Amino acid sequence: MGLRLVDPGNVVQSSAAGTLAVIAQLDPITVVFTIPEDSLGPVAARLRKKATLAVDAFDRTAQTKIASGKLLTLDNQIDTTTGTVKARAVFSNKNDALFPNQFVNTRLLVNTLQGVTLIPASAIQQNGQASFVYVIQNNIAHIRSVKPGVTDAGLTQVDDIDPGDVVANSSFDKLQDNTAVTASAKPASTKPAAASTPGSSAP
Repeated sequence: MGLRLVDPGNVVQSSAAGTLAVIAQLDPITVVFTIPEDSLGPVAARLRKKATLAVDAFDRTAQTKIASGKLLTLDNQIDTTTGTVKARAVFSNKNDALFPNQFVNTRLLVNTLQGVTLIPASAIQQNGQASFVYVIQNNIAHIRSVKPGVTDAGLTQVDDIDPGDVVANSSFDKLQDNTAVTASAKPASTKPAAASTPGSSAP
């Protein structure tokens, strides 16, 4: 219960809609956030399969995680002015980490891809609509086209790159196809990749 809005001795009118105090539920608490229209399909598909989708709430800077919960439901229409749809997540708030009307950033885990190849997102170069990387073989840089997928924590899932391949991650202005280089980079790795949807919200 919040602060009282009417004190003993105040003049009130019976016709006025006088509120004595505001009651807010804290445990559990819900967070409303938005999902881009283009990301709605994968989320809705997972919900149709009765999947439990994890939602993390971060502070205003999106650096510190405040609480973890799960997606409760989606709104039934898209906001045409913003191209987004509202979603509601529920959090167990036993430690009161979340507060009513608090601004938070949310991260929705949609799916986890197993056994995919990840490379630094900064290694991927663009040529119009095409994406490519420089693969280093025998100290020679070779251009290889790639198809980027999920990006998470600075790593991007790619096809057409094998674990163990070495890709250039700097000095792109000096690289061309078949350029001689001295490689000192980590090889591409195979790890789970999280497909997530970020958003801003207020409970």
